[in-house]
Amino acid sequence: MLVQHAGPTTGDLSASQTDVRAYAWVVFALTVGLLLSDYMSRQVLNAVFPPLKAAWHLSDAQLGSLSSVVALMVGVLTFPLSVLADRWGRVKSIVLMAGMWSLATAGCAISASYGQLLLARAFVGIGEAAYGSVGIAVVLSIFPVRLRSTLTGTFMAGGAFGSVLGMALGGAVAAHLGWRSAFGAMAAMGLVLVVIYRLVVTEQRLVPLQPASVTRQAQTRSVCMSLRALMKGLFSTKSVVCAYVGSGLHLLVPAAVWAWMPSFLNRYYGMATGKAAMCAAVFVLVTGVGMVVCGNLADRLSKHARERKWFAAIAFCLACFVLLGIGLRMPAGPWQLVVIGAGMFFCAGASGPSGAMVANLTPSSIHASAFATLTLANNLLGLAPAAVLTGIIADRIGLLGALQLVPLAPLAAAAAFMIGKRNYSADLDRLNTLREQAAG
Repeated sequence: MLVQHAGPTTGDLSASQTDVRAYAWVVFALTVGLLLSDYMSRQVLNAVFPPLKAAWHLSDAQLGSLSSVVALMVGVLTFPLSVLADRWGRVKSIVLMAGMWSLATAGCAISASYGQLLLARAFVGIGEAAYGSVGIAVVLSIFPVRLRSTLTGTFMAGGAFGSVLGMALGGAVAAHLGWRSAFGAMAAMGLVLVVIYRLVVTEQRLVPLQPASVTRQAQTRSVCMSLRALMKGLFSTKSVVCAYVGSGLHLLVPAAVWAWMPSFLNRYYGMATGKAAMCAAVFVLVTGVGMVVCGNLADRLSKHARERKWFAAIAFCLACFVLLGIGLRMPAGPWQLVVIGAGMFFCAGASGPSGAMVANLTPSSIHASAFATLTLANNLLGLAPAAVLTGIIADRIGLLGALQLVPLAPLAAAAAFMIGKRNYSADLDRLNTLREQAAG
């Protein structure tokens, strides 16, 4: 098996360049496919909020906790598990994690109480904890630097598209077969993808797609780097810290809206469970398209001026703040949904630029750990508190009132990005100088 999957040697690399490129896109597609499964397992819950609330008489705070516990586990565990993945092997770690969240999703289907479902959801989060950081590290290691914003935005948009599928398919299955079957369907799809990934992707076949010098450095540093040196690499500049913070804060919007949009449509537009889930999935799809478009736009704008990534991130956050702030205060009707949809297009647009900033400001040998730190910030500052905090506020002032407060998050994110932009040029010059000295 090892011989069958072994890639070409360095000497054969030029002769098989076309095959290597094709395989890189295969790896990208399968890695994004697992990310789809990740978010299908995570977001199917939102589609079944209404029947679950009715069946178990849960409060909005309890419903929100079932969603937030996943992001909380991801936030707490992403860093240590990503560091372990750098040492143990990224491909093996991906297979293990995907298998765990798929089995945990199956556990959700057989839960008999709120406590059991909360525990199963926690294990979904444990399985998903390091996938985002490890998966994007694998992808970035086999593609050119010039595509970083596009690839990062597209990869992270896989979460939106997975959420679309989770909501739409989960709502449809729940409407016909019940909410337990919705979880079961997501689990089955995940397990099938795990088997395919395990058969197609191996560490040996990834090596020829990576620069030999980077591969050797990564192998050496992952073993020898001390915790102090790792922390120094992860938090070496003010601008990278601002990228972490801004990224985390701006993702509170999609997390809150994705979690509560089916309930919003059910309560304020009178839609049944299946229809509400399908319509909510459209907003998630708009978010995913926005992530891809905004990531590509940031790459194009920053071709000749590297600071423009920061300008793009700031602009996306401010557009989200204005559009959602207006849309959520409009009277119920088609125009309200159109304006909310426009805001959702930009709500996660800074994901691509943020990921590119982090990649540019950290050594390639610790990119999995760097993206773990980014994932930690994304979850603890945005994804984890979004659903449960919105639910707690909704129990007091209503769901609409709670959602009207959500657009304040991208405004705070824009402020963080503004601070980072001021320091970015000097920080990047200093880091590039250090890298050149180390290479010499």
